[in-house]
Amino acid sequence: MGFFAFLILGLIAGAIAKAILPGKQGGGWIITLILGVVGAFLGGWLGGMIFGTGLQEFFSLQTWLLAIAGSIIVLLVYGMVTKRSVRS
Repeated sequence: MGFFAFLILGLIAGAIAKAILPGKQGGGWIITLILGVVGAFLGGWLGGMIFGTGLQEFFSLQTWLLAIAGSIIVLLVYGMVTKRSVRS
């Protein structure tokens, strides 16, 4: 998969992950792109470690599921890191 295809995969996977998770996540499309690409890397790495398979071709269902799962994990971590405590 080429560089631009990976960026598009990350952007779409990040957007889908934001739509799946409840609540409001901050960041615009650049943050979504970065989190999606990091999530796609994480999903591919975890897929290789757990299932023995990683990211394949752009139109592979396996690639999309791993990228979205990785993006959800990254979004959850991002939400915990950027969450601000409210003091009374």
